[in-house]
Amino acid sequence: MRNNREEGFVKTRMIQSCMAAVTVLAACLAGGYISLNAQQRPAPEVTIGGADLGGVVTSRNGAEAGVWVIAETTGLPTKFAKAVVTDDRGRYVVPELPKATYNVWVRGYGLVDSPKVKATPGQHLNLTAVPAPTAAAAAEYYPGVYWYSMLRIPDKSEFPGTGPDGNGIQAVMKNQHYWIDTLKNSCQSCHALGSKGIRTIPKEWEPSGNSIQTSIQAWTLRLQAGQAKTNMAVTLNRFGGQKALSLFADWTDRIAAGELPLTKPERPQGVERNVVFSMWEWSTPKAYL
Repeated sequence: MRNNREEGFVKTRMIQSCMAAVTVLAACLAGGYISLNAQQRPAPEVTIGGADLGGVVTSRNGAEAGVWVIAETTGLPTKFAKAVVTDDRGRYVVPELPKATYNVWVRGYGLVDSPKVKATPGQHLNLTAVPAPTAAAAAEYYPGVYWYSMLRIPDKSEFPGTGPDGNGIQAVMKNQHYWIDTLKNSCQSCHALGSKGIRTIPKEWEPSGNSIQTSIQAWTLRLQAGQAKTNMAVTLNRFGGQKALSLFADWTDRIAAGELPLTKPERPQGVERNVVFSMWEWSTPKAYL
């Protein structure tokens, strides 16, 4: 049997060992905490090269992910622009820009264009995005196809067409697919039908009243202008001229009255954010054929 002195010695060693273990554990936990904290620190400032622009896009809502940063210049032999998409923390890099002074701004779904800021390659540039004040303001930046989808087409029951003395659709239009094919391959193939310039009526052809007839007249005038007027007249007749004109007029009238696309586009996600667009101006202001 142990005497009291031996038992006291054993207890003291056990306490010392436990204290040492607790100290080691605390040190390990502290080290892990420090390591974890280091991993959670914000990433350093966006790294750029001498020919790049980079920074972070924020708004009153915080970091703006999946929006475009556009850099545009007229300081080169032709107008040039490059656009990139922000990551999930609002960061962006516009790479490999030719040497020039650029106007830089933010565009995105749910936003209106931010004020343009002048910058040169090699510059860090944080940008402030501007949330759209209304649904109508936001819709101005939707792809044209969202507006194009609002264009009504004749119901399947209206085919085959019964001609100008019937429902106004030409008999050659055997079914609805004929109409859609003609619209897509004879109209949309040349013209971005949902773009701002087509979904609205220019002032020189603007209707003088609010009736569908004045809007039809406006569309008649616009299709008679330009280098492709003969081609457009042929296509229009293939539909059935008055029927097609009435549908185009109805479309632009509804948009003018404030009707908006039913669906909203989503911002770029995942690998879609890796894209870099480079755009040069070409042709002349008065020619497209």
